[in-house]
Amino acid sequence: MFEEVLECLDEGIHIVDASGFTIFYNRAASVLDVLPVHEVLGKHVLEAFPSLTEKTSTLLKVLKTGDAINEKQQTYQNIQGKQITTVNKTLPLRLKGRLIGAVEIAKDITKIKELSEKVIKLQEQIHEPKSKKIQKRRMYQFTDIVTQNPLMIQAIERAKRVALSSSPVLVVGETGTGKELFVQSIHSSSPRKKGPFVVQNCAAIPSTLLESLLFGTVKGAFTGAEDRPGLFELADGGTLFLDEIHAMPIDLQAKLLRVLEEGIVRRVGETRTRSVNVRIIVATNEDPLVSVKEGRLRKDLYYRIHVVRIQLPPLRERKEDIPLLTEYFICTLKGKIANKIETCSDEVMELFLRYDWPGNVRELANTVEGALHLTNETELKIEHLPTHFASLEMNEPDFLELEWSDTQTLPDLLSKVEKQLIQKALTLCDGKILLAAEKLGIPRQTLQYKIKKLRIR
Repeated sequence: MFEEVLECLDEGIHIVDASGFTIFYNRAASVLDVLPVHEVLGKHVLEAFPSLTEKTSTLLKVLKTGDAINEKQQTYQNIQGKQITTVNKTLPLRLKGRLIGAVEIAKDITKIKELSEKVIKLQEQIHEPKSKKIQKRRMYQFTDIVTQNPLMIQAIERAKRVALSSSPVLVVGETGTGKELFVQSIHSSSPRKKGPFVVQNCAAIPSTLLESLLFGTVKGAFTGAEDRPGLFELADGGTLFLDEIHAMPIDLQAKLLRVLEEGIVRRVGETRTRSVNVRIIVATNEDPLVSVKEGRLRKDLYYRIHVVRIQLPPLRERKEDIPLLTEYFICTLKGKIANKIETCSDEVMELFLRYDWPGNVRELANTVEGALHLTNETELKIEHLPTHFASLEMNEPDFLELEWSDTQTLPDLLSKVEKQLIQKALTLCDGKILLAAEKLGIPRQTLQYKIKKLRIR
């Protein structure tokens, strides 16, 4: 029964006895190594995998030292000459304190490694000074940010001022609020605008590959390693944008902190250091203080990157931007999609204003784009929207009491809606600002600003 359980796992399981001979090898490991089970079972590790040695084999190393190895990247050739890259977790097996074997749990990252190498090669091509064949993509500017929200305008002014310096910047905002748009605008307005702009999402790649991707490698650092610069070297003289910084492994955060403090990098497997002149901008889609409290973001790194913080409000807190953004997306997408739409109906706009937009501006853009594909009419209607908007139409709000007249404008109505919601939340929370802000799902500072703006007692 235990063997059947091991056969059901997606990870490769390889178990050897104390002498290094295979006693169990599941089907997932067989697929990963492109080797039939019978060619590995009963054979010594070095016989089944001749490209390995006693020093490079994690199984043999664990048998020799008795210590576990966690998250170890291993690149090797199987008996057919195919190069495989895995992330291994190798553990010693003991019986009454005596070492009787070792087990290795392997996850295939061959494709991910190939993609990461392609990313580095593309970055090298894009930022190669002598290359004139590749045209640089157009970077966003502050003028590309569409808003009339006071908090967004304040964030833009803050970003414009910090763009002139080389200090680290922390951009905080939910997914889809436009963090990279702000980061690109900062780079475009900075003295480094002619330098490279390099982006890396820290959650999009395994930790074992992220280190070599950021800092580079030297030949011989591990099997299959080549002399290759990392993203810090490629971004020299420009800006390196690290998105979802809270997803970076803790041990790697310590190395990042050293680069920020000293301005030097050391490639994986190398003893010498290299000076780099890089401006770091990081972003996170969650409260960084929560990340620090939960141990996913080092406190010392947080204080180092939190030189200037730019907070982007979610779309549900900037409802006045929804009509503006909707019109903007319709106009910009008309040139890409053949249709006759000029505007959206009042019913659609009413639903847009009532919807919470968990995906923020990105969701609004995708919703408009999807609707433009479904009609040749001149007006965007409810039937062109995704199905969840139709269900929203059925649920009329029961807490709003609005009386509309033809002398009132949309901003007037929005202010009334906002004022009613805030007054109701304050009443339910006995006037406690912090509790009311949590109930409304907005920061305390935002609620205080709105109370003052709407003259709520």
